[in-house]
This record gives sequence, structure tokens and C-alpha cells, in this order.
Amino acid sequence: MKQGAIWYANLNPSKGNEQRGIRPVVIISGNAMNDHMGICIVCLLTSKVKKYAGCLVLEPDSKNNLSQRSEILTFQIRTISKSRLINKIGTITAEQIATIKIGLHEILTY
Repeated sequence: MKQGAIWYANLNPSKGNEQRGIRPVVIISGNAMNDHMGICIVCLLTSKVKKYAGCLVLEPDSKNNLSQRSEILTFQIRTISKSRLINKIGTITAEQIATIKIGLHEILTY
């Protein structure tokens, strides 16, 4: 499990306004954490693209293997157990990871 990998994850159970169900997530935690801990930090993806400020829209391609246009919700960040990860879908680019980090910085700043 590496930073930038997109996986299907089982996010049940959830509470309140948390995203739920089996859905794609992108791993944003660093590889040292990913290699040595039983948890990882992820941002959730949605196919209901609303172009929120600080979020990244992905078009389906052969690298991310998404079936439809999706938005990485940087405000839906979660630390999850690796046991929630079901199967790897694809990856995003280093440039896209950098864009997510900028979005996270904005969310944590304002």
C-alpha cells in the first residue's frame, strides 16, 4: 500500500455525515507509515462531482482505472485500518498528490 494508490474500502459502519459503504479511497499517508503501521490515512472519492474548493477531480484513465469521473474529497479524510481495504483499483500521479496536499493545507488553514 503506497501513497497515491486508489483502493476500494469498506467504510461501514459510519456515523452522521461520514461517507459510508464500499467506495474508492486514495491513500495519502506517507509510505513509511503505510509500510509499518496497520492503519493508513485516506481521502474518499465520490462520483457526484461538485468541484468543491480544495478538492481534485479525476477523469477516468488507464492509470487510475476509475469507471467514471470522480472527485477526491479532501474534507473527507479518515484514518482507517488496512483491514478495511478490499482491492486496489489504480493510482494517481505525483502531481495529483501534490494538489491534494495543497487542498489539505487550505482546509486546515481556513
